[in-house]
Amino acid sequence: MISSDAISQSAATHARRGGELLAAGDAPGAEAAFQLALQADPDHVFALSNLAWMREQQGLLEDAEGYYLRALALVPDDIHLLQNLGALLMRLRRPVEAERIDRRVLALAPELPSAWSNLGALLAAVQRETEAERCHRHAIALDGNYANARYNLSYLLLRQGRLPEGWRMLEARPQPTAFGDYFHFPRWHGEPLARKSILICPEAGMGDMLMLCRYASVLRQQGAARISILCHAPLKTLLRTMADIDEVIAIGEAVAAESWDYWAPVLSLPGLCETTLDTIPSSAAYLHAQTPALHDWAGRLPPARLRVGLAWKGNAQFENDASRSLPSLDALAPLGAVEGIQFVSLQKGAGENETCAALTLAGGAALADMADTAALIANLDLVISVDTAVAHLAGALGKPCWLLLPDYLPDWRWFSGRLDTPWYASMRLFRQPAIGGWAPLIRHLAEELAHWRQQHR
Repeated sequence: MISSDAISQSAATHARRGGELLAAGDAPGAEAAFQLALQADPDHVFALSNLAWMREQQGLLEDAEGYYLRALALVPDDIHLLQNLGALLMRLRRPVEAERIDRRVLALAPELPSAWSNLGALLAAVQRETEAERCHRHAIALDGNYANARYNLSYLLLRQGRLPEGWRMLEARPQPTAFGDYFHFPRWHGEPLARKSILICPEAGMGDMLMLCRYASVLRQQGAARISILCHAPLKTLLRTMADIDEVIAIGEAVAAESWDYWAPVLSLPGLCETTLDTIPSSAAYLHAQTPALHDWAGRLPPARLRVGLAWKGNAQFENDASRSLPSLDALAPLGAVEGIQFVSLQKGAGENETCAALTLAGGAALADMADTAALIANLDLVISVDTAVAHLAGALGKPCWLLLPDYLPDWRWFSGRLDTPWYASMRLFRQPAIGGWAPLIRHLAEELAHWRQQHR
């Protein structure tokens, strides 16, 4: 008979090896080692905890929950495990259970800043914003350098339109270090720009760059002599149409390490330019479709009196994509009841091959880059989109756009309670009701589309 000490030692050996393989980036090897540890000892907490985390990274959230619960049955007061489970429950859209877990963490560790910040993020997600703000500020009072609390608070403040403090708190966001490591010139912190050159650098998705590239005009007004933008490759041709941008460089192309006076991350520009609700740069069209592509798409689209573009999914890697994206094109089927409209697909990536019996779609499968998408949009009368780069593009082109927003964690830039936006004069916001999901919103959208068609007969 194998002794219990031998079993324990075998489990520990496999678990230790799993940890080493996981640290080395060998996820399959790590999982195999952790499973061997559990075969030797089904109650090995380290193996259970790591398998829970790995399942979560793989998107297998229910499996991850099972491993977390098994581990917590053995160590019910483990704060790290409890915090991970609370975050997982939020991803599973189970805020009541997540709040119970977060408050248990606070009961165990009331001086832990992350515990207060996590609860604040949860309360903000369910729109209990006054309580959320108190939590974040208490976390900051406990540790003034705790970046997560400042970053979480920034989203709350910006969503409420409290921009000056919101921009300051936004500087606590996770930021890429590669630019500072590579460039041999300083990051811009608001110094005078007269006769200076500056390189605007990308962060996050293409929507952020499309929305904030307008700050090139603000930098020009401040005296910048040369303004360059480093951007996602699909944006390069399009951004060349903006008057105040002197040079556009795509990610992956050679970038000189010493060619500018300053560099700045694009999400820092609103704060550095001291933007308030009253000083958001012009919301009129500032990007433009190129004439050859515009004429090309005009010839490729079937004849129609009214054309409406549709985009129903965003990037699946975005943390809140499950809430902001529609489950499928079928969700927009009620729009098909509105006669006299040619619907055009603007969808690229996830969902681009979807079809819907109620909607006859033309367009988008052949889209090459954002300049191509801009030319297609220029041939439309209206764009209907979820919160993704297509909506920002339509707004930047000055094309009428109806933006569909989720009730759960709508992005800060659309503010709270508004049906318009100071960022884009041509945009109208449609907000998902607190209960009922997308269906009632899309029924309302179909009614509004019918009215819109009557006005444009």
